[in-house]
Amino acid sequence: MKYAFAVVALLSTPAFAQGSHAVRGYNRADGTYVQPHMQTNPNETKLDNWSTRGNTNPYTGREGTVDPYRSTERNPSGSPYNQWRRNSSSY
Repeated sequence: MKYAFAVVALLSTPAFAQGSHAVRGYNRADGTYVQPHMQTNPNETKLDNWSTRGNTNPYTGREGTVDPYRSTERNPSGSPYNQWRRNSSSY
């Protein structure tokens, strides 16, 4: 009974409520193997990713270190809300 309660409590936490999925292991173009892992589902913000500063990965317990406001090639403005989107027909 305690085990069932713990599972229900764990699955009702915000980290699991936002959604996640398993990623299979794969080889990068440079030959590096990436181990299978869990990943948050894609959405419109970078603020809730487990690797983002201020968040913690519920599977590994590691704290995020990535600055969500850093500019990137796909997101030169650096804002987590002003990203490239696959479906641009909604504009």
